[in-house]
Amino acid sequence: MSIVVTGSTGALGRLVVQDLLAAGVPAGEIKAVARSKEKAADLAERGAQVVIADYDQPESFDGVFAAGDRVLLISGSEPGRRIPQHQVVIDAAKAAGVAQLAYTGIFGGPEADFLLAADHRATEQAILDSGLPHTFLRNNWYADMMVEGVAPAVEGGVIANGVAPDSRVAPAPRADFAAAAAAVLRTDGHLNQAYELSADHAWTFGELAAEIEQQTGKPVVHKTLSHDDNLALLLGFGLPEGLAKVLADVDDAISRGRLAGTPGDLSRLIGRPTTPLAETVRTVFQ
Repeated sequence: MSIVVTGSTGALGRLVVQDLLAAGVPAGEIKAVARSKEKAADLAERGAQVVIADYDQPESFDGVFAAGDRVLLISGSEPGRRIPQHQVVIDAAKAAGVAQLAYTGIFGGPEADFLLAADHRATEQAILDSGLPHTFLRNNWYADMMVEGVAPAVEGGVIANGVAPDSRVAPAPRADFAAAAAAVLRTDGHLNQAYELSADHAWTFGELAAEIEQQTGKPVVHKTLSHDDNLALLLGFGLPEGLAKVLADVDDAISRGRLAGTPGDLSRLIGRPTTPLAETVRTVFQ
């Protein structure tokens, strides 16, 4: 039996492999699936089995999985292309008879009603339809990515987006989500479970601005834009129209409270409190 991590050279996948190794999983029992041997060279040096496969090349997954394997399907990064990409992994996992297929979806699962969630809802349904023993890891937004995203705005003193002033969001850093994924792969009791993963405490963008101001000494405020003005701002940054629409829609979802839940699943899985916002801000702005 192997633990197989797809997308192992991405920001999340690499952390999952590192956590598995740190937890004492023998390196030879870890398969790191990557599109490039060069990008996975450091994982190979640590003893992980590197397997070259690509979501866009179904035949490349022939023989990647074996009966009894525990597999983590890390979602693809391109909305609109992910459903067929994910189906490639699901089909290969079913053909091999894996013991567990864990999937990194979106917070809220079938109740998530924003554009970014559509591919994740479809993937979860495809996994259910496959009949495979599964674990749904429904990740909230990445806190480190959010704080890094507003960092350039700090010089101007204004964090502008489409999130309402009193709306809360409960993101956690990638490292916390990676620790949860590693935990469900290396321990028992997670089959056919869905975990809603978010930070222990939700915050507003006004609170984020105040935390950044406290740590940097630079005055920062949050400004709420209309949906159209927010979309125009994102397009002005040079983002593709499709991506800009998805991100503007996420801000609208936050305003509706869709990413504010704090059920505690994440801290229970990782066995510690989630990383507080102040620590994430400190890491980004050091």
